Order: sequence, then C-alpha cells, then structure tokens
Amino acid sequence: MKVIIDNKIPYIEAAIKQIASEVLFIPGSDFTPELVRNADALIVRTRTRCDQKLLDGSSVKFIATATIGYDHIDTTYCKQKGITWSNAPGCNAASVAQYIESSLLLWQQKAQIKLQELTIGIVGVGHVGKRVAEVAKKLGLRVLLNDPPREEKEGSNAFVSLQEIAHTCDIITFHTPLNRDEIFRTFHLGDRSFFQSLQKKPLIINSSRGEVIDTSALLEALHEGAISNAIIDVWEHEPDIHLELLSHVFIGTPHIAGYSADGKANATRMSLDSLCRFFNLKADYEIHPPVPQERVIRANSEAEALLQIYNPLVDSERLKKDPNLFEQLRGNYPLRREAQAYQFCLEQKKE
Repeated sequence: MKVIIDNKIPYIEAAIKQIASEVLFIPGSDFTPELVRNADALIVRTRTRCDQKLLDGSSVKFIATATIGYDHIDTTYCKQKGITWSNAPGCNAASVAQYIESSLLLWQQKAQIKLQELTIGIVGVGHVGKRVAEVAKKLGLRVLLNDPPREEKEGSNAFVSLQEIAHTCDIITFHTPLNRDEIFRTFHLGDRSFFQSLQKKPLIINSSRGEVIDTSALLEALHEGAISNAIIDVWEHEPDIHLELLSHVFIGTPHIAGYSADGKANATRMSLDSLCRFFNLKADYEIHPPVPQERVIRANSEAEALLQIYNPLVDSERLKKDPNLFEQLRGNYPLRREAQAYQFCLEQKKE
C-alpha cells in the first residue's frame, strides 16, 4: 500500500511505517496529479485541495485529513468516484479552548474588566464550541449559544438567534465550519450588516475559518469603533493575510489555535485509525506528544499558571514582526501542551 502524507503532520512517521509498505512525505502544497497517481491513500491537512484536478485518473481510494474542517476536500467528487474520506472532528477542541481561555485572560488584563460581569456569545456549538462554553463558564462569563443547524435538529431552547448575540454580548467568538450554501450559510456570516447591528462594542474572536468573517467589514468595524477589538487566528486568503487588519487586532496568530501537541496527536491518531478501518488493517501503534521540559508550574493563581503554559501574545508578536513567515510559523510551531500535562503549584502572595 502506498500512502502520501503531508510532511507537517506530527508523530506519524513511526506509526505509518508499521502500516504501509511505501510512504512518501511531502509539503501539503506540493501534492500534484502525477505524484498521487499511483497512491492508495492520502493523509493531508487544509493546504492540500483534494478535487478532480488532483485526483482524476489516480488510484486513490481513501483520504484522511488530520483536521476538523474538510472544505478542502471536494466531497461530491469523491462520492462520485467512490473515494472514501475522513476528517478528525473534535481532535483539537481542547486546544482551541485553551487558546480562547488564555486570550480572554489577556483581554481581561488589557481592558481592565472583569470577565464575570460580561456575556459571551458562542456562534457554532459543535465539538469546539462546546469546549469553549465550558471554559467560558469556568471563567464566570454568562454564555449564550447560537447554532441554527443544532437548533433545527434538536428543537432546543438552549440556543438564541445571531441577532440576540449581536444585541447582547460583550464578547462574540466564532466556531462554525465554512459553508457557502444558502442553507445555514456561514461564508461572511460576520458581514457589514452584522457589525452594524452590534449594540455593545464587543470583542470579536475568530478561530474557525477566515472566510466566516468579511475582512473589510471587520476592519471597518474596528476603525469606526463598532467593536472594542479583535482576536484573529484565521484569515481570508491565507497565507496572504490582510496586513492592516493584523496591525490593528489585539491578538493575530497564524492559524494555530488548534495546534497544541495534544490536539495534533489526536488528529494523527484519528487519521491513522480511519485508514486502518478502511483497509482492514491492525491498528497496533501508540502516539503520544512529547513531555514538557518543565512539568511543574509555580504561580500565584490559576490564571497566571495558564498563561505560563500558553500565552498567545507570543505567537501574535512573532507574526506581527514578520507576516511573511505565516507558513513557517505555522509549519514549525513549537511544542505546546495543554494544562493536563502539568502540575500546578499555586503559591500564596506574600503581604
């Protein structure tokens, strides 16, 4: 079996060699029709567009994307050609929640506000949105949820309209998939009319897909003071991001919210598990992220400890220093573990 793999997918090399007889690792942007023609399977990320142009005439039977999103896979074409595909739903939900939690703690410091007095609106309440809701409640925020597909399916009164989110919330964070269809469309969900409907000058956060927010509308809202600021991890036209927007946002990062080592390990494991199920292979491997060098975190508070573990301003400063390094910063992201990898030692402040 021949498998071609994005060379930025971590912790996979030893495991895949127990599974496949022929393995090729290449950059995600370098997949070509000639390269994949004789492959049986592909394991990709969002940088590889899996469509007719790439796959026509190939022997590819299975595609795994080590990501939650799958809008880079032409699922209609794959269905027509009998190509099975899988994604990794929920793999990095805890990682994105870590990003949001640390960002909110930083925003609390910068804006000199108390999160316990604010309301957050979560737009999109899937695997990630649910974890973000848990984090928000832990921080003491009042939480409002918006998810029209779930609301229609579940008939639940747990959800509110996007209009209520716009009218009520001090913080609005987006966690939807990218959907360009008219039904439950999320492409440019945050458009000019959305920003004009805001009532409380909220902080805007986007760590879903760049195209969920209209860049020009967001920049206009920043300039006009319709929003207090923004935290942006995903961008339209990545990696050619809008430099003026980057310069104005509180935190701007290179699409790494879900890039904890724990989330990456989950995605790799889920991709390999799917591959093994499809080809009826024995899944006899283990994937564990590296242990952090310093496992004991000493701090005066849990908030301080969490920011020691991960401070997104560091990622933001790197990107703002040289936006041309977007892909390098993303592809060579340093080890970042989630809180469960550490032991907290909280010390009392001395009077």
